[in-house]
Amino acid sequence: MITVNGISKKYGDHYAVKNLSFEIEKGKVYGFLGPNGAGKTTTMNIMTGYIAASDGSVTVNGHDIVKEAEEAKKCMGYLPELPPLYQDMTVKEYLKFVAELKNVKKTERNKQIDDVMKKTFIIDMQNRLIKNLSKGYKQRVGLAQAMLGNPEVIILDEPTVGLDPKQIIEIRELIRNLKKDHTVILSSHILSEVAEVCDELMIIARGRLVAGGTEAELMEELGEGNTIELSLGGDKKTVESVVSQIKNIKSYKTDSQQKGRVKCVISVNEGEDINSELCKKLVEKDITIYGLVSSSKTLEDIFLELTDDRHVDELEKKEAEEEAARKAEEEKAKAEKKAEKEKNKADKTAENADADKTAETAESETPDAEASDEASKIEDETDKTDAKEEK
Repeated sequence: MITVNGISKKYGDHYAVKNLSFEIEKGKVYGFLGPNGAGKTTTMNIMTGYIAASDGSVTVNGHDIVKEAEEAKKCMGYLPELPPLYQDMTVKEYLKFVAELKNVKKTERNKQIDDVMKKTFIIDMQNRLIKNLSKGYKQRVGLAQAMLGNPEVIILDEPTVGLDPKQIIEIRELIRNLKKDHTVILSSHILSEVAEVCDELMIIARGRLVAGGTEAELMEELGEGNTIELSLGGDKKTVESVVSQIKNIKSYKTDSQQKGRVKCVISVNEGEDINSELCKKLVEKDITIYGLVSSSKTLEDIFLELTDDRHVDELEKKEAEEEAARKAEEEKAKAEKKAEKEKNKADKTAENADADKTAETAESETPDAEASDEASKIEDETDKTDAKEEK
């Protein structure tokens, strides 16, 4: 339904989004998940045609969002983080105005407006001025305008931001109901919210797609292993020297805290039990253990791990290496092509030289042949003269 192919958005030397690619299938709820400033809103603005990408393309039902903007935008409804509401209009006046902008047929306008007001539970507010509505109801009005025109795709940017718990639950229920007739894409930096309503998650960090799939797929792929969190007495270097000697540790982090304590978080492989060996070695070094908590990795842990600066730095380093390798291959191909071209040119020059030499040889032989012919003619003439004199 929607194909995003290698989109990037650059502001000066900064990439808000870099080389982002994914596909959206019909009939699902997708969640863009990432910390603030990750590039979620920029991605949505590019997908809806609100801003242009520096590179890449977006197609909606086969329509390019730039080249066939009108056809592509007919397929989408968009609710920005700040709903585009006219505060001095009533709810119904505003929705009529939006229906006209979307070129909804006059014969269908009233029916569509009533339908979206019922679905968003704002029909009792239709004659109220928008400026007098609560934050939750304003979000509902914004959602209603996105649904007008019956678009196949509805894109929601932070739809629950600023709402109270009751309003958040209500908006979540609305989103679940939308799934019956629409494909829904929503963004959030709140993991529980996205996991609650979305079929598939796309985790974005620093403008890059770092992971994607269902919650179960992400847990299966990235959730292996257990975590041990310790509160220890001692200095950081001593703790690190002990922990680094333990086998079957995938990784560890240490952090100095108040009162001379050190927090140590250790990641171990699934099924590995290092508690006994770890405690023994810590005691040998006179390191006091104030607390030890062992737990399995959660979706929150995966999110924090994937969006951690160090993880993204590694991705960027890998991207840079791949880009350098690609450029090296291109340069190599160009050099080979240039060498082949020069060889062909040299071969052609040699052929031309041989042809010229052959022609010169032929020309040098031509005068001798002409002289021979001339001598033959003279001899023939002499013979004829002698024959006449004899007669």
